[in-house]
Amino acid sequence: MFAVKFALSLILAYLIGSFPTGVVIGEAFFHKDIRQYGSGNIGTTNTFRVLGPKAGTVVFLIDFFKGTLATVLPSWLGGMPHYVNLLCGLAAILGHSFSLFLRFKGGKAVATTAGFILGYNLSFFIVCFCIFVPTLFITSMVSMTSLISVVLIFIASLFFHDIYLSLMFAVLVILIYWAHRSNIKRIMEHRENMVPFGIVYWLSKKKH
Repeated sequence: MFAVKFALSLILAYLIGSFPTGVVIGEAFFHKDIRQYGSGNIGTTNTFRVLGPKAGTVVFLIDFFKGTLATVLPSWLGGMPHYVNLLCGLAAILGHSFSLFLRFKGGKAVATTAGFILGYNLSFFIVCFCIFVPTLFITSMVSMTSLISVVLIFIASLFFHDIYLSLMFAVLVILIYWAHRSNIKRIMEHRENMVPFGIVYWLSKKKH
């Protein structure tokens, strides 16, 4: 029975994560394939940039709660150890990054990762929030914030004495850095897009 629940949880979690929110919202309400505009990414940042704040907010919330839903799924099915929740969170993140519905292509999974953290451990989510938001305010770049934060969050996970959580974030460091390859190149060339607030954004405006 455990094997059936385990397999079902992973499959459902992956399918939940695979739902291509940005593509669906873009095509259904704006008649645009978001992959053909901006950075070509299907996630929150590019949706905000291409389709506007309302669409961006909807995409963020759905992608966020995909991670939460997938993570709590084993608890609803019952009778499984807590590491299965982590594996289902990872399955949703991989689903977002390698969507079955987009020929195994997808987004960078930052929002889905945040949703997974909320579903797994509220206290850890608050710690992550306190890392991510100030870092975004300093850097004015979602990509750089994600790259810095995932390393800091991995370090923070070590203080929660949950080996499975730390192993999960060791994997996520690799996954998120791999997904941000093009962003890293743009950051190094000083071409990365910035959000319209924060220290780096304000300093760049003063220079001009």
